[in-house]
Amino acid sequence: MAEKDKQVHPLAPANKHPRSDEESAGLQAKELKRKKRIKYAVYIAAFAVFQTAIILVFALTVMRVKNPKVRIGRITIETMETSNTEAAAAASFDLKFIAQVTVKNTNFGHYRFDNSTMSFLYDGVIVGEAIIPKARARARSTKKLDVTVEVNSRALTNTAPLGSELSSNVLTLNSQAKLKGKVELMKVIKRNKSPEMNCTLTFNVSTRNLQDLNCK
Repeated sequence: MAEKDKQVHPLAPANKHPRSDEESAGLQAKELKRKKRIKYAVYIAAFAVFQTAIILVFALTVMRVKNPKVRIGRITIETMETSNTEAAAAASFDLKFIAQVTVKNTNFGHYRFDNSTMSFLYDGVIVGEAIIPKARARARSTKKLDVTVEVNSRALTNTAPLGSELSSNVLTLNSQAKLKGKVELMKVIKRNKSPEMNCTLTFNVSTRNLQDLNCK
């Protein structure tokens, strides 16, 4: 009877933890791949932004073509003759000097320009001209050219203003010029540029020196 009273209990179900560990490992692997994809996407986006910034900076600096600047940098007087006496029929002047013309090129490409005429005026009348020879200003540099200039008062019909100025031991001339050339970038891109010059030269007649030079 005792044996009959013994109850037979079914076996407990097998432990499912190994299967649960496999699923967890799979989820972790998927999460790791997702994070890697996000990281790669961030890297690609950052690289694209960096590339865009580089292209933008390149376009705004290297590829931007500015007008070179032409100026008179220095004057060396060789001869100067003036007359403003009562014995003279009219006031007059006759000068010969060397003007150092500077062409400042701030571009990243060479600037080539042709022969140009530099005019000198007194009271709006042309009293002399000189040729600025064709040349090349290298990238981000200044080209210096020495030009011999001769000016005189023969073209003036009214010398009264000149006589008044010479009485103050001063002679004021105006110089104008316009260059025509091209800025060349990487031997492919060419841009026409025509810088202009307008300078005021003030000579001291008594000391026979340049008193003031102002260009714009």
